[in-house]
Amino acid sequence: MFTGEIKSTGTIKDIRNCNNIKRLRIELNQPQNWQIKNGDSIAIDGVCLTVTDTDQRYICVDVMPETLNRTTLEQIKIDQQINLEPALLATERLAGHFVLGHVDTTGSVLNIVRDQETINLTIAFSSKYFPYIVEKGSIAINGVSLTVTDVQPTNFTVKLIPYTLKHTNLGSLSKREKVNLETDIIGKYLVHLQEGVIDEK
Repeated sequence: MFTGEIKSTGTIKDIRNCNNIKRLRIELNQPQNWQIKNGDSIAIDGVCLTVTDTDQRYICVDVMPETLNRTTLEQIKIDQQINLEPALLATERLAGHFVLGHVDTTGSVLNIVRDQETINLTIAFSSKYFPYIVEKGSIAINGVSLTVTDVQPTNFTVKLIPYTLKHTNLGSLSKREKVNLETDIIGKYLVHLQEGVIDEK
């Protein structure tokens, strides 16, 4: 489990295709004391993956076909900057919201409007996910926990503060660029409960 509070960014240094698996080697942009070991979970642009090899400067992960089909990792490139968050420890403060690293879908940047030191970022998405996105609710974009400031049937808007712009890859987004979206898990359960999918007994 994650919180959407990005701990660092990384740089894609090597991409290898092994049958239907994509193997990524990522350089940590800042040395970290995460004590990550092989087999640990890490969120890469909001996608929960398993560390297959690691040292103080690099981590390696394998990306399965289902993940490639559902996320932006299918189009990832050498030297691309990605957001990194290690799995949550039980002793840590929950500063964001519950993020599972199970990306629902991708969206595309519809509009970027600068408002003094902040940016209003509007993301277009499939109307299929409209029931799970609410104004003042939480959403993870490339793994970053953000608050929805406005939502329409096919797009929503969030505000990016200077800290987020500096410490994540959201500040370098451009129009029509694809991003990973994970809606709030609590909202998903509530919608399913209301639709009678979950047995209230």
